[in-house]
Amino acid sequence: MASSGSGYDLSSSTFSPDGRIFQVEYAHKAVENAGTALGLRCSDGVVLAVEKPLITKMLVKETTGRRVHTVDEFAGVAITGFVSDGRQIVNRAREEASNYDETYGTKIPPKTLANRLSAYVHYFTLHGALRPFGCSTLIAAYDPATKEHSLHMVEPSGVTYEYYGAAAGRGRQPARTEMEKLAINPKLVAAASSASSGEGGGSGEGELITCAEGVKQLAKIIYTLHDEAKDKPFELEMSWLCEGSGWKHVGVPKGVIAEATAWAKKEIEEAEGEESEEEDDDDEMEE
Repeated sequence: MASSGSGYDLSSSTFSPDGRIFQVEYAHKAVENAGTALGLRCSDGVVLAVEKPLITKMLVKETTGRRVHTVDEFAGVAITGFVSDGRQIVNRAREEASNYDETYGTKIPPKTLANRLSAYVHYFTLHGALRPFGCSTLIAAYDPATKEHSLHMVEPSGVTYEYYGAAAGRGRQPARTEMEKLAINPKLVAAASSASSGEGGGSGEGELITCAEGVKQLAKIIYTLHDEAKDKPFELEMSWLCEGSGWKHVGVPKGVIAEATAWAKKEIEEAEGEESEEEDDDDEMEE
């Protein structure tokens, strides 16, 4: 009975005998069925990207169902899951940022914003009269006081973590695998550079990925995961906060997105061509 959720999934305040809260798990499932949302912390800022499915050709893409929002001058969020649920989280984030500014006279620190949003989301998992949010939220923010930028993600359960690269939605796991290959973690980059220098194969100076390169890589990941035969057409929404934008959260210019999309599609085609050639060579060797 416990494994199926029967009798224990009527309320988010009820634990099953094996310690599960099925309503929260169902909320996670709603996120997994939605478009892919990605975040990348780069050397000079943070990039957010979301796959926004186009439900009909008659849709006005630029103004309908946005997944990326600015919540403060130096903070923005990307949502995936139930868009209506995400809208409430966006509104809450704007309230928290505004209230903090009015109370303390300074911009809300990224970690504080993430913790307050996670507490708000968690509250909806504690009462039987409420239901969990079917939405995951990626937060990109900059702290003018410490001069540091960061990337956080708030999950439907109310937990939040800080990431170098975060993914949510349908393509979460393969996207994470691809992002792990990028130079975004300073410790790993430094370790790899030291190893290369020790072997005499390099200078030992590793470079972290920049926002300009991050835009291209996120576009490539999303287009790689998109299956044109099964998935609906989509619009790629992207934003960043970086040195180039004065650390303000703004949308990535359409021209930059178009260039990144063209580069991503070309890279994917070349990779598929190389795979086809390898398969042909293997077939010839077998014959």
